[in-house]
Amino acid sequence: MKIAIPVNDKSLENGICQSFGRAPYFLIHDIESKENTFLNNSAATSRGGAGVKAAQMVADNKVGALLTPRCGDNAADILRIANIKLYKTEGDSIEDNIKAFNEGKLSLLMDIHPGFHDHGGR
Repeated sequence: MKIAIPVNDKSLENGICQSFGRAPYFLIHDIESKENTFLNNSAATSRGGAGVKAAQMVADNKVGALLTPRCGDNAADILRIANIKLYKTEGDSIEDNIKAFNEGKLSLLMDIHPGFHDHGGR
C-alpha cells in the first residue's frame, strides 16, 4: 500500500506541512518497498479549491491512506469517495509518522474543518 503525506520540501527532514491543500509537496511512500516519491502540489497556488484539487491528485496516485494534521471537508469527501483513509499525524517528523502508521499507532482523523480559508482572496 502507498500512503501520502503533505510535506514542506522534497526531503524527509523538513517536516509535515500543516496545510493539506496548500502543501508545497506530497510524499508518496510505499510501505512495502519503502520507496519514496515527492510530487509537486500544483494546487498549492490555486485561487480556490486547493484542497479539492490536492485530494484529486492524491487519489490519482492510488494511495490507501493520507497522513495529515488537518483536512477540509470538501477534500475529505473526495478522499473518502476514493476509499482513502485519513490519519492524524503526531508532531511534524515524517519518519516518526510513517513508523507510527506502520505500527498501527496513528488515530483516524476525525476533526474535519470547513474547507474555505480565504486563501484565494475573492
